[in-house]
Amino acid sequence: MTIRVLLAEDQTMFRGAMAALLSLESGIEVVGDVGRGDEVVGACQAFDPDVALLDIEMPGIDGLEAARRLATAAPRTKVMIVTTFGRTGYLHAALAAGASGFLLKDAPITELAGAIRKVAAGERVIDPALAIAALSEGSSPLTPREAEVLAAARGHGTIADIAKDLYLSAGTVRNHLSAAIQKLGARTRTEAIEIAQSKGWLV
Repeated sequence: MTIRVLLAEDQTMFRGAMAALLSLESGIEVVGDVGRGDEVVGACQAFDPDVALLDIEMPGIDGLEAARRLATAAPRTKVMIVTTFGRTGYLHAALAAGASGFLLKDAPITELAGAIRKVAAGERVIDPALAIAALSEGSSPLTPREAEVLAAARGHGTIADIAKDLYLSAGTVRNHLSAAIQKLGARTRTEAIEIAQSKGWLV
């Protein structure tokens, strides 16, 4: 049986190279490719792939959100995240979104092809080093609201701006930022953002 694969990757050269290499693998056929996250659902409905390979950072919507939407819109299609971002937070988010696989882009093409075959067969495949790191680190200590406020702080200079964007009071924003800084063992808001981003806890 031939495994039908869809590629979603915004870097055109990498997408083309991956399609070409996978087409050389026995039993795998690349039936379509897209460069934007908001094109994934439509492409899956059109091509009916067995497995969709999704990057995380793409225009439109990211790969994690695309995976969440596929779970409802194209439940037959298995999802694999293939990314440069080996962050435990992204792994947790991907699994929560229904992904069956999570590999890094530096994996050999034979390893990727093997993972595609396993995922198509109903197995789960996770980069081993990342899986170990995820088990040792655990999940994010931040509440969803704390993560939302900290993420909003990346693009704003003032508490008032964050409060206005999130429809919260300035006091509430201060409290959430303070809690996030404390939980992450940071000294400043900037340091807290850096820590959370490095672990993939701000998506």
